[in-house]
Amino acid sequence: MKIRLEDLGWAEPFVSAFESLEMEGAAPARVIWQGSFNYRVLGGFGEAEAEPAGKVKAGQLPAVGDWVAIRIQPDGKRGVIGAILPRKSAFSRNAPGKAVKEQVVAANVDHVFVVTGLDRDFNLRRIERYLALVYSSGASPVVVLSKADLVADPEEFVLKVQPVAPGVPVLTVSGITGTGIEHLKRFFPPGRTAAFLGSSGVGKSTLINLLLGARKQRVSDLRESVEKGRHTTVSRELFLLPGYGAVIDTPGMREIQVWGDREGLSEAFPEIEELSRSCRFRDCRHESEAHCAVRKALDSGDLDPERFENFLKMRAEYESQERRSSVHARAEERREGKRFSKMIREVERFNPKRKGKKNW
Repeated sequence: MKIRLEDLGWAEPFVSAFESLEMEGAAPARVIWQGSFNYRVLGGFGEAEAEPAGKVKAGQLPAVGDWVAIRIQPDGKRGVIGAILPRKSAFSRNAPGKAVKEQVVAANVDHVFVVTGLDRDFNLRRIERYLALVYSSGASPVVVLSKADLVADPEEFVLKVQPVAPGVPVLTVSGITGTGIEHLKRFFPPGRTAAFLGSSGVGKSTLINLLLGARKQRVSDLRESVEKGRHTTVSRELFLLPGYGAVIDTPGMREIQVWGDREGLSEAFPEIEELSRSCRFRDCRHESEAHCAVRKALDSGDLDPERFENFLKMRAEYESQERRSSVHARAEERREGKRFSKMIREVERFNPKRKGKKNW
């Protein structure tokens, strides 16, 4: 299947970045599926299996949505990824586990659909958390309330979400009736990309099947006992919608650990950011400091205490990540220093005449 690169989102600054590589025999392509160390890409040549070159493996690996430079083998079905083009956006989280490590969930995305079901999945605090991560990614968020057919008045939930997502579009959709699907399509015209994010069973794959007009993503039946569909998406994948842009499906996330700087936190909680400008102390933490405008708003009822508690919790997570990243960086410097010293000792052991001499 051959396609136009422009339909996949090929435009500046990717064009200039690719040309600057000067990689003879390479072609641009977009990563549409990601395995452990193998990928599928789509380009002007069609679709091909791909694996990263050694120098790419040594750095950050490609993610679904990345634009890459690839050399296609003579059979036209396989290729080697020689470089990853700079990303214009990247939705990342701290990888599950204790290590401080970035996990890129989706790259080069214009809009992120934060999907939550109008069943037991509905949780305002989780929506706030997703929004902070989306703002940090460089993409624009859209809140999608799925399973609208399960409630009598979906607009009631829209009104609950709007205060925690100021300025963010909030849509109600149903994978059963198809209600609201047309409203989703307007967020990714040709050349644009949207990613679906949310917990397991919120109906992301069902919505994508409706957008595609075909059953390409496997879904399971609704379990009435828990009001959720079984989670079936196990890998990230990009689909090209006929007449529209591209959409990325992702597995449900059990852990939503923060990543990146705290700019996303300020955008997700703009009223707290605005109130903090009126605090007496510029470094006010809104805990026990005198003349704190945020505490004053809490006392007067102008600020939701549960929303503020979530803000404090996420701020603590960002600060913890920053400390752990700093410790990790120092430890890596020490390990690098030890490796260098060991290398010098090995050189001196086999060349005693150089012992004590400088290497410059």
